[in-house]
Amino acid sequence: MNFKNTKLGDVAEEITVGHVGPMASEYVTSGIPFLRSQNVLPFNITTNDIRYITPTFHARLKKSSLRPGDVVIVRTGKPGTCAVIPDWLEEANCSDLVIVRCGKRAHPRYVAYWVNSLAAHHISGHIVGAVQQHFNVGAARQMPVLLPEFDGQLRILEILGSLDDKIELNRRMNETLEAMSQAIFHDWFVDFGPTRRKMEGATDPVQIMGGLVTNAAQAQQAASLFPTTLGDDGMPTGWRTRKVADVADRVAMGPFGSRITKDNFVSHGVPVIRGKNLAEGFIDHDFVYLTREKAAELSGSQARHEDIIFTHRGTLGQVGRIYPGSRYPAYVVSQSQLLLSVDRTQTSPLFLYFFFRSDDGLRKWLANSGGAGVPAIAQPTRSLKSIEFLDPGSVLAQHFDACARVLEHRACSARRESETLGSMRDLLLPKLMSGELRLRDAEAQLEAAQ
Repeated sequence: MNFKNTKLGDVAEEITVGHVGPMASEYVTSGIPFLRSQNVLPFNITTNDIRYITPTFHARLKKSSLRPGDVVIVRTGKPGTCAVIPDWLEEANCSDLVIVRCGKRAHPRYVAYWVNSLAAHHISGHIVGAVQQHFNVGAARQMPVLLPEFDGQLRILEILGSLDDKIELNRRMNETLEAMSQAIFHDWFVDFGPTRRKMEGATDPVQIMGGLVTNAAQAQQAASLFPTTLGDDGMPTGWRTRKVADVADRVAMGPFGSRITKDNFVSHGVPVIRGKNLAEGFIDHDFVYLTREKAAELSGSQARHEDIIFTHRGTLGQVGRIYPGSRYPAYVVSQSQLLLSVDRTQTSPLFLYFFFRSDDGLRKWLANSGGAGVPAIAQPTRSLKSIEFLDPGSVLAQHFDACARVLEHRACSARRESETLGSMRDLLLPKLMSGELRLRDAEAQLEAAQ
């Protein structure tokens, strides 16, 4: 395979930049998706915390409009993070992104692989700005690219793409599994579906459970745990309102800034949970680390399996849970995070986690936010402990736990598989794209690993 040294600007039809300017007053609840740097992950676009603009404003921002096949590169935050706009995002706009429209000589996905892997040195050497560092359009145009002929790009993409396609399939499956658990929680503990269906005369256990539990024996067991009536307050009879403080074993904040700084970070050790690890539930990789000695000094901020983690400063609304089988036995939460350990004799950690993932739980947590500048929760520990939730009793909460845990186990298996596939991709990618590894040898390695 023949490779040619060229520049990105020489093979792209157009390289431009997303909208630059204030946006807060332009956001609406629905409309045209508006991507920001946090919506661009390596190789993927995430709709987590996505914003929207009106079609009218979108029409005014023609220069920053996006279409499927565009390559977008983050300018600030994590400069160089790159992804291709997928087919399902038919119309969108953006800010603070470099937009690359590839010509006939370069495949968009190949360019994204190159930027995420072999272009790191060029990007780090061309970051400018004294206050907020960024990667600009001029540097993108001058980016060196080692490019094989188009057919060769397709052959490389076939190998790398097979790995990423499986990773994406696992990601979507995990979204579905999470949605299934949320649907069960909402039906049982928000809509009071089983109780209402009993009141309407349903007697078949599967029908009482709304079809969410299809096994007859399991449905019978679950249905027997729900009250047959609602009280005057509209709640299932026997359920009671409690505070988080009533079921918390421990609520703790991350260390103050003076106790943990960049100078404390090492290449491996005890991982630190930051906001980026809570972007989609709990992301069990891409950590910074502390030595075990430093982590021991911060024992009050250590989190373990089953603990629920909140962001109390910065990107509010992030809630994650350290799932059983996570890669490390202990973590340290950063200064912008807060941990909740649940007393399992009182309720289920999974039950309380899904409460805070629900609209009601999230609304009650965010009701404590305020202040100017960086978004923050006022008095985070006290605010969290004071939040009220409807407690169905530990037996029913544990039954929900058992149902949701089956789905979580499947999600964990898919997540571990994706981590293995991602490691293989990251190993093969630079060797394939530099010509160091022949396609035939890469295919053999891939086949041996499957």
